[in-house]
Parts: sequence; C-alpha cells; structure tokens
Amino acid sequence: MTKFKLSMITGALLTSSAAFAQITAITGATVHTATEQGTLNNATVVIEDGKIKAINPQSIEADVTVSGEGMVLTPGFIGSMNQLGLVEVGAVARSRDASDEKAGLDFDPSYAFNPRSSLIAYARKGGITQNVVSPVNYEGAYSGLAFTADLSGDFDSVTDRHTALVIDLGAKSKGSRALSFQQLVEKLEGQQAKLKKQKDKKDDKEEDKPSGEERVLTQLLEAKMPLVVEVSRGADIAQVIKLKEQFSLDVIIRGGSDAVLLANELAKAEIPVIINGVSNLPTDFDAMHASLENAGKLEKAGVKVLLSVFGDGSHNVYQLRYDAGIAVSNGMSFDSAIKAVTSNVAEAFEIDGGKIAVGQRADLVLWSADPFELSTHVEKVWINGEEVSTESRHDKLRERYTTDSQLPRAYTK
Repeated sequence: MTKFKLSMITGALLTSSAAFAQITAITGATVHTATEQGTLNNATVVIEDGKIKAINPQSIEADVTVSGEGMVLTPGFIGSMNQLGLVEVGAVARSRDASDEKAGLDFDPSYAFNPRSSLIAYARKGGITQNVVSPVNYEGAYSGLAFTADLSGDFDSVTDRHTALVIDLGAKSKGSRALSFQQLVEKLEGQQAKLKKQKDKKDDKEEDKPSGEERVLTQLLEAKMPLVVEVSRGADIAQVIKLKEQFSLDVIIRGGSDAVLLANELAKAEIPVIINGVSNLPTDFDAMHASLENAGKLEKAGVKVLLSVFGDGSHNVYQLRYDAGIAVSNGMSFDSAIKAVTSNVAEAFEIDGGKIAVGQRADLVLWSADPFELSTHVEKVWINGEEVSTESRHDKLRERYTTDSQLPRAYTK
C-alpha cells in the first residue's frame, strides 16, 4: 500500500513538472514588442517555464501551438496606482483595506491583498496582467508602500511588497502643502545624517534596530525604491525636481497636469510621469493645463510617460487600453502608447515583464485586432507563461440572466 501511494505521488509530481515545462508557440501574429525592435509582422513567440524562450526561431518544437494569424500579440498591460485587490465595493467599509487612520509612512497594505477579488478577473479582460497597487491616505501626505501583484488569481501573486513609497504633496483641503514638503525634507535629512553617523562610527557596537519608517527612508536614500509623488501644479513639480537633485532619489510623478510646462526639465532629470490619458479639463487650480494632448507632448519632449486610470481605477483599470487609444488620437505615437502601458511601467517600478523579448517574463495578451480599438477583445491571456481564464463575474451574470429555462428569469437548474 505504501509503495502504491509513493508511486502515485511520484507520478503526480512528474505530471506537474511536465505541465510546467510545457512549451507554447504563438504563431503568425502581429507582435508589438514594446522594445527597440518595435512591431514584428507574421511573427512567432515561444514560451517555456514562465519565460519567453524564442522569437521567430528557425524551427518550432512546441507542445501547444496557438495560431495568431490576423491577431495582435502584446506584452500584458500593467495597471498602476489603484487599489485593485484592496477594495471590492467602495461604499462598503468592510470591503476596503487600502487605508487606515493609524497607518504611517511604512504602511504595507499587501497583507490584505485579495487575489480572488471579482475586480481582478474583470481587469484581465482588459489585457491587464500585472498591477502596482497603491494605498491611500485621505487625511495626511503619506499613503504608504505600493506593491506589485500579478493578476493570475493565485494566492502567492504578490511579487514585490516594497515597489514604491507613495506620498501626496499636492493641494490640501486643510493646512498647507508647504508643511508636507518641509516635513519630508526634514525626515530625509534626519535619516541621511543618521546613516552617515553609523558609517563613520569606529566601534562595532550593535546599533538599535531601525524602525519601519527608517528602513523605508533608507531605501529611498539609497535609490533602492522609487518615491511616487502625487503633484499636478507646475510649481510643485519644480520642487520635486529639486528634491530629487538634493537627495539623489528615484522619483516618479503621478498626476502631472502641469508637467508640460516643465517637460524639458523632467526629461533631463529622468523623472517618469504617470498621467491620465483622458484628463481634458482643469479640475482645480492645480490642473490648469490638463489636456488630451499632454501625453503626446511629454513623449515628444523625451519624458517617460506612464498611462494610468485615475479616479476609481480599481473598478475601471479595464479601460486602460481605451485611455491609451485616446492618447494616440491626440498626438501620442502608437508605439509610445504601447510602452506607456507596458515597458515604461515595468522600467519605472523595476518590474519583471512589460516586454516581448527573449528571457522576459511571459505575460502576454493575444487580441482579436488593434488593442486600442473599442471593438477589439482579448482572445487569450498568459501570465508567467500559464494561460489564464478571461471569464469574469460579468460573463457569469450575463449567462445567468439570458439562459432560457422553465424556471423564473435569473434562475437556472
């Protein structure tokens, strides 16, 4: 009996290993690589062990072949700066985990991430395969730590817990933004001095264990983690550029309605800008230069642009591809728009993926046509080399309410 059980287990392990090693070839597709290679026509992409193994190999040896003829293959899109997986219904407090009144600079909301949220399956239908999830702070400047998760639905889908520190230095309903800037500078100067003191110390006396806030500040000062600063006004953006220069920080700006006023300076400082591709009107005095043309203008100035869905991005990240299409319609190049939702996001946040290149993480989406067109739909999605379902709660509800049955409407056997 024992030998039989062991053989069963061994067989299962071998089967599992073989499934993971499965080689998949996607053939004949128009491939937008989001790299310097640009667009490849009638191309073949081979994936194995979660990675892109080959592009246009001389011969194809695959366990599964998917015809992409007449279709478009892109890297999986990467959403950012939303609360996907931390909120289910915004109006229901017990389904919200993105903020806490006791949270500080080192608040890590990834502990509450729900990979089985109904919003995640819906986001996949929009070609989203990874997402940078951000906490929020409705009272103060420090939101906490953003983290990265893939949208596979697996319980181990959080891939990085310290992706960025998020801070809001923009307009305040109460108080002054000046104090937020001042306090941040003082915190950085204080931690900088403490690190220098520790480095200069001659004895081997064990130091006190650093607090969570000190560890985060150290990561910022050592440029091991980017600082996402939420600002839109030109004057505030100028202050952020100075902040980067003063402390040699890795900075990303989110909002940036006035970023076009300092486009050359941002390009020179190598500061990426996360913008909303559909912001076309000033919403307040901090966003006087909001325009549908901003993505294209920033791109032409050499700024690395990241497109993101603002507002309720948790429920609407699905529409990221539509926002990208609107940016293209208003002056952004198609290739740059592809990068703005793939490789630019991956590079800014140091995420594995976002490109179709040998050795890259195999997050891929096969589209029926141009992904930025309204009528286009997702044919297949691969996350980390594994094909995942594109069915969402919306599909199940449609089936439930349209199925013919002798039972009353909405009831099925």
